[in-house]
Amino acid sequence: MSKRDFKPRVKLENPKESLFRLMSFIFEDYKWHCLVVFILIIISSMANVAGMNFIKTLVDDYIAPLVGSTNPDFSNLLKALMTIALIYATGILSNFGFNKILVSISQGTLKNIRDRLFEHMEKLPIKYFDTHVHGDIMSIYTNDTDTLRQMISQSMPQFISSAITIIGVFFSMCMISIPLTVLVLLMVVIIKQVSGKIVANSGKYFVLQQQNIGKVNGYIEEMMSGQKVIKVFTHEREAIDEFDKLNNELNNASYNANKYANIMMPIMGNLGYLNYVLCAIVGGLIAIYTDSLTIGGLAAFLQLNRSFSQPINQISQQLNSVIMALAGANRIFGLLDEKVEVDDGKVTLVNVTMNDGELIETDKRTGMWAWKHIHEDGSITLVKLEGDVRFDHVDFGYNENKIILHDINMFAKPGQKIAFVGATGAGKTTITNLINRFYDIQKGMITYDGIDIKLIKKDDLRRSLGIVLQDTHLFTGTIMDNIRYGNLEASDEEVIKAAKLANAHDFIKHMPEGYNTVLTNDGASLSSGQRQLLSIARAALSNPPVLILDEATSSIDTRTEAIVQSGMDKLMEGRTVFVIAHRLSTIQNSDVIMVLDKGEIIERGDHDSLLNERGTYYKLYTGALELD
Repeated sequence: MSKRDFKPRVKLENPKESLFRLMSFIFEDYKWHCLVVFILIIISSMANVAGMNFIKTLVDDYIAPLVGSTNPDFSNLLKALMTIALIYATGILSNFGFNKILVSISQGTLKNIRDRLFEHMEKLPIKYFDTHVHGDIMSIYTNDTDTLRQMISQSMPQFISSAITIIGVFFSMCMISIPLTVLVLLMVVIIKQVSGKIVANSGKYFVLQQQNIGKVNGYIEEMMSGQKVIKVFTHEREAIDEFDKLNNELNNASYNANKYANIMMPIMGNLGYLNYVLCAIVGGLIAIYTDSLTIGGLAAFLQLNRSFSQPINQISQQLNSVIMALAGANRIFGLLDEKVEVDDGKVTLVNVTMNDGELIETDKRTGMWAWKHIHEDGSITLVKLEGDVRFDHVDFGYNENKIILHDINMFAKPGQKIAFVGATGAGKTTITNLINRFYDIQKGMITYDGIDIKLIKKDDLRRSLGIVLQDTHLFTGTIMDNIRYGNLEASDEEVIKAAKLANAHDFIKHMPEGYNTVLTNDGASLSSGQRQLLSIARAALSNPPVLILDEATSSIDTRTEAIVQSGMDKLMEGRTVFVIAHRLSTIQNSDVIMVLDKGEIIERGDHDSLLNERGTYYKLYTGALELD
């Protein structure tokens, strides 16, 4: 598609609302800074206008009398020049002052915005990240926030300065010559019409440019994380072609946006020169043939004319930056307006001790936990955390119009190992996501130790659950730090104990720096098995009563699986465990195995009883039916 054929498909929504919201955001922390900046801008602008007005006095009262004088006295002229120098020096110092303060305002505001974005993002539900491209979210933190920098530090003060200058210059021109002022206003109308059309066209493309930057960033991030898959299937050409397509859309939007932005300056500049020339010609004729305009007045007016047209040009040029910044602000506020995860829970998780058979709350870490429920009458109930999880006629769908789990009934008694088996998409992982309350059910009830999980605060609920996923995520930092992520208060000795429990200690001590070895790029220097062992150690350190293992050994070889399985067996002792596994050999010792199909539990029982039924599980185990 050629640049000529490219058509904008979006427009900037609610620019006034975004602008007022951004201003309130700035004033929240920098109200007095902004007041000082405003005062300094007024001083700077008025000093500039006063300097131009003084030209008339300088020419008519100090320079003209000296022309033709046989004994000129330059003392008064020198004083006048000192006066005008003082005026301009005041303007220069004020300009320097407000620009220096604006650096603090702009950078501080961007920091606050990023802080607020990240804090808000951490409160968003998992559903948001499942439905938004991560690179597009990253673009909000980088490109969109950076567009605000120029607007805050340059465009906004330029608008204020230009507006004050235009008002001051306008009244000064009226005092010198009404006819010339009318001529200038006619030219301003022409300039406004031309600039309005240019800005209207460039604004559409600047909005589209910001959106396309997010798409390109998202695609790049996806391709970086999927390089191995791309190379395995030799899809480099397809990846390049798709990137070219997205990059072409960005290029087209940027081309059109900057095309209109770049022609703004020469057009406005030439119209300004035309305005100046017309005023010089008409003003010269008025000065020659009438007594209403002096030479000094004409010189001052021409200088004021340039200062009248220049701010208008500057405002026109800054409009593009403002439009692009408001487009970025729209995306920023869009993220900030995303609904956070709702938590109506009142039941909390507390440390307890046992005294004469009675649970007593304590601030010390005892390894024994209880659910603390404060009732409306002020009474407190402590229920020991056992790990009893039950599903009672649960229906669920990621979309309310499409239910994917149907009438799920199951229970896991404390210490039991429950396994889920079924084809991809049967609903195995979805069930574990519901236990974590990553999503809320449409019908039925899920209880934890007899308490509806909707009554439990989400942080406390998730703190009681440990999870080991197939895809282990390791953070940039030392091995010690990555394991300690399971319990930030754990000592080094506790971390090492957890690593030994997970069978990770042996390979860690052979690393270059042992537990202080720094991992980067999601632990790319480690094997899948080693990464999984660290994940198990992390879960062990959190010491959860309920454990979720989501295909934790499906991506590692048989020999490594034996080591990992041994670590998991130690971790599972005495805990309620939910296991999702493709390898049926890893779940034969489960207390209950549940076979799911299309969101329904079609078989349940232990390994031997299910084999005797000769149903779906039997076919899966004997190879008559394959898991996909």
